[in-house]
Amino acid sequence: MLESARFLQLPARPPRPSIVRNLLILILVFIGIWWARGALRRFKDQHAIQRKSAAKPVAAERMSECAHCGLIVPESEGVRAGDDFYCCDAHRRAGRRAD
Repeated sequence: MLESARFLQLPARPPRPSIVRNLLILILVFIGIWWARGALRRFKDQHAIQRKSAAKPVAAERMSECAHCGLIVPESEGVRAGDDFYCCDAHRRAGRRAD
């Protein structure tokens, strides 16, 4: 009976780290570095775009009054018919308002 008890005991080994766990940690570190580099690149690109747009002076656009409804809109968004200016095509078709 003493001999059978000796076979049931496992030899004492010091615990060693798992290779799979170390590989998983390494993969997570690489993913973290890849993500941080991408975030930094996006941050720099956004700042460059903001600096470029802030450096450009915005040209003032001429505003005109619609001959039908009296709404004042930028000329680039309106419609012209001869000397008259309208805010949309429907008002151009309707014509001048009768005061």
